[in-house]
Amino acid sequence: MSEMAQPTDSTPPHALEPLQVDVIEAARLLRYSRAKIYEMLSRGELPSTRHGASRRIPVIALRAWVEAHTEHGL
Repeated sequence: MSEMAQPTDSTPPHALEPLQVDVIEAARLLRYSRAKIYEMLSRGELPSTRHGASRRIPVIALRAWVEAHTEHGL
């Protein structure tokens, strides 16, 4: 039986991040309500995948959304 790799001091922090999060976690990360996240999903602002009745949002998409909506140079 193989063992799962354990994080070490040399493990990059991003290696431990999930690839996708559920709507509740996305709302927590963006500091928005779940309703706002569902609204963004229905308007196509955020991509998602379905897993049964739940939806998962790629973390990279959340980062891209924040970057695209960040005002620079104010």
